Amino acid sequence: MTVLCGANAYEKKYYFNEKFSGIPDSIKEELHIICVLFTEEIGGIFTIEFEEDGNVSMRTEYAEDDFLYDEIGSGLLVNEVRRKRQEMFESLRLYYRVFILHENPGELLDSQEAEETERLEG
Repeated sequence: MTVLCGANAYEKKYYFNEKFSGIPDSIKEELHIICVLFTEEIGGIFTIEFEEDGNVSMRTEYAEDDFLYDEIGSGLLVNEVRRKRQEMFESLRLYYRVFILHENPGELLDSQEAEETERLEG
């Protein structure tokens, strides 16, 4: 896994991996807001990461002695972010596969359209 960005409630810091500086500024700002708001509401450390195949995952962790961390809320908020930002995460997945894994964009779009058609017909 490769960390795209993250926020740390303990150190009050935000991190963005400059390896992905080609991502549009509007997406970078949205990622910043998501990470910081997550840690302000839930606490702990929150990261958005790329898996080896380009899928985007979110991870949270917290200090053992952090009794204010909202473990239940963290799962609910991760699901909400994934649902509301599904299109953005799909765009990030495509970005990773084209610019990092150097896959053919035309083939990716063709396979994505085939998956979408299959889902609608199924």
